[in-house]
Amino acid sequence: MDIRRLEVFCKVVDLGSFTRAAEAALLSQPSVSEHIRTLEDQFGEKLIDRLGRSAQPTHAGKILYQYARRIINLKDEVTQAISQYQGNLVGQLAVGASTIPGAYLLPRQIEAFKSEHLAVELMLKISGTAQIVDEVLNGRLELGLVGTQWKDQRIECEQMFGDELVLTVHPDHPWASRQSVLPAELMDTPFILREPGSGTRMEMVQFLKDAGVECSHFQVVAEMGSNEAVRQGVRAQIGVSILSLLSVQEDLDRGMLCRVAIQGVTMPRSFYLIQRKNRQLSPLATAFYHHLQQVNSASSS
Repeated sequence: MDIRRLEVFCKVVDLGSFTRAAEAALLSQPSVSEHIRTLEDQFGEKLIDRLGRSAQPTHAGKILYQYARRIINLKDEVTQAISQYQGNLVGQLAVGASTIPGAYLLPRQIEAFKSEHLAVELMLKISGTAQIVDEVLNGRLELGLVGTQWKDQRIECEQMFGDELVLTVHPDHPWASRQSVLPAELMDTPFILREPGSGTRMEMVQFLKDAGVECSHFQVVAEMGSNEAVRQGVRAQIGVSILSLLSVQEDLDRGMLCRVAIQGVTMPRSFYLIQRKNRQLSPLATAFYHHLQQVNSASSS
């Protein structure tokens, strides 16, 4: 079986498009189509449905994708293992992160790791926690850094790096001049929420529920798909929000936003490095995992 053909097939599935797969694989679109036709002839099954401009795997295609991804991962592991034996660390590693660690933690660590291993290529995917977990489970990502401890027996979670959720308001908001507000007062002002599936939202909901506040009673004026969008919404005086301290520290220092305490409520949070349980990490993923452990240990001491 031609591994290159399987790689092209996986790119079509991952990107949902023959055109984008051709660009990513540095091939012409007819070449990509020919690879898929050859696989379909080999297995005697239609593997990809063309739906307008999108391409989706058939049921048989989904089965092949699972095994193709494992074959490709194994090929990469062999290459990395031999290079490691020879004293080198090379190859590609795909890691994922939810929006906060993806924007404020991992880029710095990826840069530091690459400066020590020049032949390594690290690709970072930033998405919601639920999406990152799904991609770790299906093998598209080896490691993920997310903002909540995921309850799934197929996932291993290791606490790594810390943060805090804080109530954030515009300097002109009535609460900006107050030292604190009561938890129940959160229901009395327009509020901006992160989207469902966000680690920040899940952590916030649990903290406030423990304090006797149900977020379903908030005056929600917007649900936004990124921390940056929420931050800009607060700066535009659309509403208040509870945000990662990492993400708003610069605005707080400049006086562009204000932090207000919630009486009796603190919201420390951790980020969690996740991997698929019982999956052997590639040598490159193992090296990056140890790098993050060392950084976390140094920052905690």
